[in-house]
Parts: sequence; structure tokens; C-alpha cells
Amino acid sequence: METLPHIAPYTGWVYPNETVFEWSVLIAVYPYLTGLVAGAFTVSSLYQVFGFERLKPVAHLALLTSLCFMVFVPTPLLLHLGHPERAFNATLTPHWTSAMAMFGYFASFYVLLLLVEGWFAYRPFIVEQAQKRTDLLGRFYRLLTLGSYDVSAYAMSYDRKWLFALAVIGIPGAHGLHGYVGFMYGSLKSREWWSSDLMPVIFLFSAIISGVALLVVLYVASCKLRKVPVDLACLKGLAYTIWGFIMIAIALEALEFANIVYKGREGVDMIMQYVTGRLLIPYFILQFAVGAITPFLLLSYMIWRGTTGRALIVGVTVSACLVLFSVFMMRWNVVIGGQEISKTGKGLLFYQPTIWGREGIVMAVVLTLAPIGLLWVLAQLFPPWHDHEEPAAAEQSAATAPRPLPA
Repeated sequence: METLPHIAPYTGWVYPNETVFEWSVLIAVYPYLTGLVAGAFTVSSLYQVFGFERLKPVAHLALLTSLCFMVFVPTPLLLHLGHPERAFNATLTPHWTSAMAMFGYFASFYVLLLLVEGWFAYRPFIVEQAQKRTDLLGRFYRLLTLGSYDVSAYAMSYDRKWLFALAVIGIPGAHGLHGYVGFMYGSLKSREWWSSDLMPVIFLFSAIISGVALLVVLYVASCKLRKVPVDLACLKGLAYTIWGFIMIAIALEALEFANIVYKGREGVDMIMQYVTGRLLIPYFILQFAVGAITPFLLLSYMIWRGTTGRALIVGVTVSACLVLFSVFMMRWNVVIGGQEISKTGKGLLFYQPTIWGREGIVMAVVLTLAPIGLLWVLAQLFPPWHDHEEPAAAEQSAATAPRPLPA
């Protein structure tokens, strides 16, 4: 039967206002992007704050990745709104009891924090390029210096203090940005699939593993494109991070599902019919079996065997891709799955996404990949590679080293 976009066929007893899905695939992309932002920033903080030296090769890459994806975070929401120009009203005249009203403040604060932290992280490189280049880009770098060309040891120690402070502030900022999305869903009592106290925590841990997995894919791909060897110690550090957090994410998801079943709340029969029927493939098979259990077992095997070399690179990269797929399926199953269960608890609906259009699948794919294009542009202006920093550091060390006395 041919249906109009977003008009869902249904079975059982449903309300008339449920035949149109208010939140489309773009609203599933939105928490997916915010999760990648929070997870990438977590890797940067593990180096800047907690001193994980093995993550140094991806520290600047994580910072740039978090910024690029953060730029596109509001885009799915703006495309979903009928009047996107009214989006600023929630910030200018906020309703303090609404969780959605907090997004404008969280997003603005976090973008500003990423810009300032990125400036401190790249200040030696900016000063070097401003002094060396005479073309148009040289003017651009001289503008970014803000008139400060001091890269002495004292100035660098001062910058490191600022980096540490900003990274510490950014940890609750990044996690709060994504945690509020889970809070918003978990506080909606009108949907049995959403109303859970564990929802914010589940969103947070799945965000961390998705951001780390994204960095694995970007780092390995960048090394292949630049024809430089992959730092296996760094890759192992990222693999251990995914492995540790994915255990918690799987346990929390299982606890949430068991909690729904055990409480026997109103609508639980329809939920059981839903997850064992229509949601069997996207929830149990794709999200858990393929996207979560498989990479967990693969990483566990490689850790147990002490895998190294090419096998480690391939295994960790495949695991990271599966984790990225699993987290997106989790977002899909929450956003779309929650709307497929009727509010009466006695009926099921079916979401039919469109291919083209403002809220179609093509637009969702473009919005997901667009930050990677922005990351490529910024990486040309501000190289995040550790091997790029070493010659400049050697020159600075030689310039500041004490000169021997003449004979």
C-alpha cells in the first residue's frame, strides 16, 4: 500500500495524532553527532588532564574532530524545524523548566571552549606559520596570533596551564551536552520505551565509545593516506578505552531492558511484543549481536592473545566501525522505536523514512559525513599530526639551548 512520507500504517489501538511521526531520522542523527563530540573530547581530555601519553598522537586530532562535529550538531534540529529562524527564541526567551531550552547555552559555551582550547593547543604552530609565511595564509595566521608571538618556555608553561584548565572544564561540558539528550528522553513519561532513569547514563557511555571508535577510524585512515606507520601503542590505548567502556554500555542497556520487564509497568506487554517481533532485527541482532557483542569479543580476543602489527590495526578498525554502527542503531531504536509504540500500549506503528527531501535518508547521510569534510579542511590549516610537531619542537629546543662558550 502506497503511503505518504511520515504517514505510518498501524496495528491495534492508537490515537489519531500518532499516525504522523513528529521526530524523523534527523532527530536520530542529532544525538549521534553530539555523542561523537563528547567521545572525541574524552580522548583529548585523557591526554591533557590525565596524562595518557600513549594517546598523544591523536590528542590534537580529537580536539579538531570534536570542534568539526560540534559545528554541525544544530543542523539536524534546524532542518527539522518548520521555522528555523525561530530557534534563537529558546535562548533569548527561555522556558527554564524545559530541557530543550538548555541546548542553546550548552552548545554556545562548548563551541567557545573548543575554540579557545584549540587556540592554546595550536599557538606555537600559529606563531611559526605567521613568522614564516608571507602569503595570504600568513596574514591569516598573523591575525590568529592576536598579537602574541611569545613561545618561550615560560609562555609555553603558561599555555599548558590554560590547556589543563580548559580540558577540566570541558569534561563536564561535553558530557553534559550529550547527557541532557538522554535526560530529555528519560524524563518523558508518555513513552514507555523512553521513561527510564538509566537513559542519560546509557547515552553518555555509548557516546564515549562512539567518539573513540570514530578517532580510531580517522587515525588509521589518515596514517594510510599520509603513508606513515600507525602508532601501535596509541591504537592499543584507544582499543582498551573502547573495550572498557563498551562493557559498561552493554551492562547498562541490559539493566534498562530488564528493569522495564521486571517492573511490569503499563504497556510492558506491547513492549515485549515489539522487541520480540518487529524490533528483533534492529535491536537484538544489529545493535547488540553485530554492533556490540561482536566488537567486544573481538577486542577481548586480541587483548588476550597480545595481537600486534597489521592484525591489530585491522581488528581494532573493524571493531570501531561496528561500534559506530551499533551506537547509531541505538539512537535509531530510541528515537524511532519509542514512537512506534502507541501511547495506548495496545498498538504498534511503522515508520517509513523518505529517501530525498529535507528530512530524508540522503540528508541524514550528508549531515553525518559533512563534519569529516570540514575536518579535512581544518587539518590542512592546523595539522593535528604528532610527527608534524617534532621538527618544530626540535628547532625550538635548539634555539633555547645554552650555547657553548668560545674556546
